[in-house]
Amino acid sequence: MTIGVLGGGQLGRMLALAGATLGERFLLLDPSAESPAGHVGELRVGAYDDEAALAELAARCSVVTYEFESVPVAAVRAIEARGVPVFPPPNALETAQDRFVEKSFFQALEIPTAPFAKVDSKDDLVRALDQLGLPAVLKTRRFGYDGKGQAVLHTKEDVDAAWAAVGGAPSIVETFVRFERELSILGVRGREGSAMSYALVENHHAGGILRVSYAPAPRIDAALQVKASAYVERIARELSYVGVIALELFEVRGELVANEMAPRVHNSGHWTIEGAETSQFENHVRAILGLPLGSTACIGASAMINVIGEMPERERLLRVEAAHLHAYGKDAAPGRKLGHVTVRGATHEALVDRIERLRSIVG
Repeated sequence: MTIGVLGGGQLGRMLALAGATLGERFLLLDPSAESPAGHVGELRVGAYDDEAALAELAARCSVVTYEFESVPVAAVRAIEARGVPVFPPPNALETAQDRFVEKSFFQALEIPTAPFAKVDSKDDLVRALDQLGLPAVLKTRRFGYDGKGQAVLHTKEDVDAAWAAVGGAPSIVETFVRFERELSILGVRGREGSAMSYALVENHHAGGILRVSYAPAPRIDAALQVKASAYVERIARELSYVGVIALELFEVRGELVANEMAPRVHNSGHWTIEGAETSQFENHVRAILGLPLGSTACIGASAMINVIGEMPERERLLRVEAAHLHAYGKDAAPGRKLGHVTVRGATHEALVDRIERLRSIVG
């Protein structure tokens, strides 16, 4: 059986690696001939709207998935129109691609969010700030990731600069959330509707890019885990979802506020490769093939450290006890995710020294 993947980045690479142990082959479509997934699967170079490339995927693959949420919905529907199932379903992709639609969807499901308003002009932004107050965050409705397409407003004098920062694109403005910490949870849902979730994870960002994740999140209240699991499973059920889905959350005075979802495997779930009974990547493959889902239970405590911009010497990283390096085979560039390192132990307390050593090496 061949699985098609729209996108050939590191997530596609790790999907192919996980699926290979189940005996699966992968055909990945990406515009770049240098895509890292091409090192471990068959790469078809082409644009996502290339009709011939999409036809090839449909002809050769029994099921198709995608590794990032900016894939054109039209491409997904074109494959479906040829009789090949695509998971997660197109409606999940459409919902996640528009922040206003996404936040409205959360509200309809009674999942708490920051107060927000749609913004199509600078005048809309001024009126929305009168209603929501300051500080606030302006975000493009589409295509923003890793902190891109966003601007924080502290005073009304910031309006011009913020509007310029998002390029005057259709946007959403939200009340600035004064959170205690950033969390995320992964859920997985099978083709027959079975669903489960992983442990809540605590995430630390710098410059809008995830740097470190701790799993399970330290000092987490059991009630929050139950609530987060209910939220992500509610979203998956409503979307008739199949595969892994990520929900990013803020913890605010002991409650959870939804930030955004990602209809795919997710950076904050990379720890699951070594730190869970079944990795997010294997469970995604299982789900889209209709296979039984694997246990999402943690194996002790884990931390995942992203390698950004420059790859240190492997020897330095691997000298750290219980460190597992995943290099993506990408050329170095400022702000680029080149790999990650996972370290695992019995407890988070046992990992403190190892995590600090790894962070000092990664920089």
